[in-house]
Amino acid sequence: MTHLLLSRVAEHVWWRWSSGSKRAGSLDCRRSPARPPGRWLREDDDVQIENALLRAQEAASPEVGRGRLADYIPSLAAVDPRQFGMAIASCDGQVHVIGDADVRFSMQSISKVFTLALVIAAEGERIWERVSREPSGNPFNSLLQLDQEAGRPRNPFINAGALVVTDRLHSLTGNAFGALRDLMRRESGRADVGSDPEVARSELEAGHRTWALAHLLASYGNLECPVSQVINQYVEQCALSMTCRELALAGLFLARDGVLSDATSLLSARQTKRINAVMLTCGTYDSAGEFAYRVGLPAKSGVGGGILAVIPDRGVVSVWSPALGPSGSSAAGLAALDAFTTYSDWTVF
Repeated sequence: MTHLLLSRVAEHVWWRWSSGSKRAGSLDCRRSPARPPGRWLREDDDVQIENALLRAQEAASPEVGRGRLADYIPSLAAVDPRQFGMAIASCDGQVHVIGDADVRFSMQSISKVFTLALVIAAEGERIWERVSREPSGNPFNSLLQLDQEAGRPRNPFINAGALVVTDRLHSLTGNAFGALRDLMRRESGRADVGSDPEVARSELEAGHRTWALAHLLASYGNLECPVSQVINQYVEQCALSMTCRELALAGLFLARDGVLSDATSLLSARQTKRINAVMLTCGTYDSAGEFAYRVGLPAKSGVGGGILAVIPDRGVVSVWSPALGPSGSSAAGLAALDAFTTYSDWTVF
């Protein structure tokens, strides 16, 4: 039933875009070296985005501070839960922000999108020989599911799958975290983006289940590097700290068919489409169906309270509020994105 539903959704989205049925006035923000950046947003687009941001903040307000912090990581448990920020970056690099959009927060699992992109950019589709692309339906750190499926993670966004991706990136580059950090610095335009050492230390000390997942993967022959190296790289990756503004800019290549800010291509259009598809079906832990129903965008959330959402050919939305709902995603962030896609035309549906 799930596969039939996803197939029908895919057919619907393909028909709308391939038949030229985009809404009147929508933007084609795909760029190539032959097309220099310019001011593509019209004044009424700016007004629409600002109004949608205000609606999103209003919708999120009752949820800000409600829920729980990621208290199994001690440094994240100390974050003030009453914060909320949101940024929208259009494909030409213009940014609209509201609230605490310039406060840095821990990316956590959002970083997994970017390490996956780097691995696919380096060697194409080979990573799918080691990781599947199906929703897990289980907690993101499940040992039982990994063992039942002979050490092949269900998707690259649960912890086991992300460990395999980080392992492969480390094999390819010799420094997985360095490759990720350099990409985020270039695309955000901020040379000071880096890992929060206190968060990294907290995760190393409290990450017993992550260590267990890595050892289980190694026991099935699904890690190339030593477990300790993979864990250290993975922890540094998750502890990367960025603002909503910086994260939205860094993720814009996902809305531009893989084209980076310097007009070179990190990914092909086909590869970018496939990463976005996996974000839609697997990017918000075991509540991807509910998220798709309410928001209708490819997205990746993290237990630091951030969510990154992609609107192909339009732009990227980044929202952050630390208090988490039952599924482990930001409660206020979900409410804000629900309202934003309701009151704007920035949606794939």
